[in-house]
Amino acid sequence: MIDYHLHLWPHSESSVWFKLDQIAAYCEEAKRHGVTELALTEHANRFVDVTSAVGPFWAKLGHEPTSRLMAEYFDFHARNSLDEYVNLAQAAKDSGLPVKIGLEVDYYRDQMDVVSSLLAQYPFDVLIGSVHWLGTWQFDDIDNDVQMKEWTVRNVDQCWADYAAALEELCASKAVDVLAHPDLIKVAGHYASSLEDYWDLMAESAQRANVSMECSSAGWVKPVGEQYPAEGFLDRLVEKGLTFTTASDAHRFERVGERASELADLLEARGVTELATYTARQRQMTALRAT
Repeated sequence: MIDYHLHLWPHSESSVWFKLDQIAAYCEEAKRHGVTELALTEHANRFVDVTSAVGPFWAKLGHEPTSRLMAEYFDFHARNSLDEYVNLAQAAKDSGLPVKIGLEVDYYRDQMDVVSSLLAQYPFDVLIGSVHWLGTWQFDDIDNDVQMKEWTVRNVDQCWADYAAALEELCASKAVDVLAHPDLIKVAGHYASSLEDYWDLMAESAQRANVSMECSSAGWVKPVGEQYPAEGFLDRLVEKGLTFTTASDAHRFERVGERASELADLLEARGVTELATYTARQRQMTALRAT
């Protein structure tokens, strides 16, 4: 199996990235769970290069109650060098570790062309795309009371509609190869009244863009308590002939490859026998389970 969603966030504000021996330890832990290939996919919003390219978009949305929180978020997180990160990932790959050079590309409304131009300068194997905020609202920040309060004052159906529209723009931009946790909007446990309609919209966006879809165990440890994507959504994606990657969305060592076998079971039950793997942003297919 493969795990195409591994973060390497520095432990402190010093912006010192992990070392090769630490990445090697991650690979060993993955192997213990039957995972034979890892993609290093840190968030694009961690890097000053990306933030400088897109600018302080939250300033344009100062009327939103979450604008200040977004400014604080980027002030804390966007302090790292994309060059240093890519060089470390390349060194890990060159040393023979079973890793791919990747990035989790955050969605920036109307600016994905700017992001794509920047990332084209680097030797990425795979770019996974995600929507973590709508405007300046970080709807998946489940530990922040202010962000979660927004769920009580917003129309949930409109939240799903806005998320589906953002996902459509991300897909259409061709900026990414894989959609990470594609129904992340459900993370806090709030569901649209016509859920199937939004599943169809998102599945159609992915099909038009010919991106792969991530099947991730991360949702099992969130309030929603289910994998991404939900089984009904997964059924639609399979019916449309989309390809898949698997992921633990690991932010720390002990979650690398977490519940990988259960993800494989979900896919196999729907007739999926291969996973998508990427080199230089070109997709190939490999066996779902290592033999």
